[in-house]
Amino acid sequence: MAAQFGRRLRKGAVTTAVAAAAVAALSASQAPGATVDDHGRSTAADAQPSPDATAGDTGATGNSPYYTDLPPLNTPSPAPTDGTSTTSPVESEAGIPATVLDAYKKAATELQESKPGCNLPWQLLAAIGQVESGQARGGRVDAAGTTTSKILGPQLDGNGFELIKDTDNGAYDGDTAYDSAVGPMQFIPSTWAWAGRDGNGDGVKDPNNIYDAALATGHYLCRNGWDLSDGGDLDKAILSYNPSRHYVNTVLSWLEYYRKGTHEIPDGTGTVPGNRSDGGTGGGSTTSPSSPSTPSAPHPSKPSTPGSPHPTPPSTTPPPSGTPTTPPPSTPVTPTQTVDHLEDSGTAKLTAMAGDAFAEKISTKAENAAGKGVAKVRIRFTIVGDTDATFTGGEKVATALTDSSGVATAPALQAGETTGSFSVRATLIGRTVTGPDYPATVTQRVADTLVRTSDTALTCTPGGQFADAVQVKATYKDAVADKVAATATLIKSADDATENDKGPYFKDADGKTVRTLTGLTTDADGLLKLPQLYADDTTGTFVLRVTTAGGATLDVTLTVAAAADTSASPSPSPSAS
Repeated sequence: MAAQFGRRLRKGAVTTAVAAAAVAALSASQAPGATVDDHGRSTAADAQPSPDATAGDTGATGNSPYYTDLPPLNTPSPAPTDGTSTTSPVESEAGIPATVLDAYKKAATELQESKPGCNLPWQLLAAIGQVESGQARGGRVDAAGTTTSKILGPQLDGNGFELIKDTDNGAYDGDTAYDSAVGPMQFIPSTWAWAGRDGNGDGVKDPNNIYDAALATGHYLCRNGWDLSDGGDLDKAILSYNPSRHYVNTVLSWLEYYRKGTHEIPDGTGTVPGNRSDGGTGGGSTTSPSSPSTPSAPHPSKPSTPGSPHPTPPSTTPPPSGTPTTPPPSTPVTPTQTVDHLEDSGTAKLTAMAGDAFAEKISTKAENAAGKGVAKVRIRFTIVGDTDATFTGGEKVATALTDSSGVATAPALQAGETTGSFSVRATLIGRTVTGPDYPATVTQRVADTLVRTSDTALTCTPGGQFADAVQVKATYKDAVADKVAATATLIKSADDATENDKGPYFKDADGKTVRTLTGLTTDADGLLKLPQLYADDTTGTFVLRVTTAGGATLDVTLTVAAAADTSASPSPSPSAS
């Protein structure tokens, strides 16, 4: 569904000249007669255009108001980690709520895999999220990432704002007459129709979900083949989100701030910015939890100041004595806020051979103070220690949602090549509740069986070389044992494993005699082919012993004997008759 742009009255610090320059810059970035699809691929002029390359698009938000507050001058100390909620105003402004931060990082990771040439930093998503909604109104989201109440921009009815008539039948903004920007990243419905993504894997593309909205923003910024590590492309991408130079500068300020360092704070403890580009203040229409006016309802009165587009604030005169008053709505208690502690939920011992997947999975249970499981809270699992083990997909951090019994199961662990111990730490996302550490061990690759791949007898004449090389195959529990360390030694006998000082031998790089080979490794098929064998002048039967990590052993018989005399014996003379 094509977005309808270009009809909003310019406001704030952006002049008509700047707006025209921004649009011109965007137009210049498109090749004549060509469109670009959602993957950044150029298409011919007569091809069916992709929705994200529709001519005239000037922003994801329909030019809705945004927050103009700049970052703090100094980066504060991280928020407390002792479980208290004494987050200071400066810390809450500088920090990013846990679930929101998780969504940004998850989206950036997905874009790194699907569009690596874009080089999207998660800090850019955080900067846009700060400017659009103050990080989802300070992180007021549930464990699945959905805002506790809708974040709606003003009604785009042409009265001080761009005129965008309804494109979604009110599905996202509740208004069947006009559109409004929706969610923590402030997409208008017509843009969300093609840009929306399912970032939390629940099968729904919801602009009010920070995981969905962050991933959609990432894809939006990565279209047109832009490389965000390039300053020019970065500028174009941000301008494409909202064609305002002041907007770009504000986003870049937050991007630089977050790149210097930030920290995680509990959900719901962030601070909503105080100033908007339309002259409003924090808590206004851009992040209003209430529904927009319906077509039959009168529009709110406009301020008398010319050019100011946001509604006149309500009177602050107290009501007459005896007049009933309605208490302000309280923020609903989320499941995350009820979690008292995390505990192990019957996780078995975590052990795997190098290169293998762990057969066991980590399970953590979230419980309230009464010991009852808490459903629908998000648990973060983090690999800690000197290891190259990862979760499925190659990540060091994974998240999982608790089920109806309060149990969250981490993705499968995959062992790397580094042996030794490490741990996996479980923590609650959204509050400072630390869970158990799960010890894990990676052991070396082993084999339990060795066999020759040929039954050809291995023989040689004194001073010669064996015609056939020795090749063996290693297995472990009947499966190929690849990358297993092995040793080959010419020993005195099957009963005496002492290295022999005579008989068959190998040669080193300098051609010197060697009767023990170390540092051998089976290949991807579990095969190990030994170097050429030679014989000295000693005849007899000898033993080559091959051993692997894990204890698999194979003795190979080698025979050195003089060549058989093949000359024919003279026939006896016939007797004289």
